[in-house]
Amino acid sequence: MDVSPSTPPAPVAPPSGVCCASASPSAKPKPTSPHGGQESTLLSMMLPLLHHGMYLVGIPFTERALSTTRTGGSPYGASHVSGHDAGAQLSDDEKQLAQVLGRRVAELALRISAR
Repeated sequence: MDVSPSTPPAPVAPPSGVCCASASPSAKPKPTSPHGGQESTLLSMMLPLLHHGMYLVGIPFTERALSTTRTGGSPYGASHVSGHDAGAQLSDDEKQLAQVLGRRVAELALRISAR
């Protein structure tokens, strides 16, 4: 393998983030955790991305919406909890966290492509 300075670097897998949506599976009106099984779902979704050498991007705890959300969103990725109402709209916190994740993925992609 030629690794001289004139050799262009090998292609790098793009950055990625994960997101999911779910209804509360319990018959209770309010789940005991606003995230339910979403965090484990997000973590499971990351495994194939790691297998392909992709960069994973999460949401840092500096994002205030992670502390205030009563619905979806976690450091592992954006999410939406619709509860028993399958037509529930995204909360403001869910929208903000999804936008933060998208911006972080895009910024990393720009940095990688500029190399």
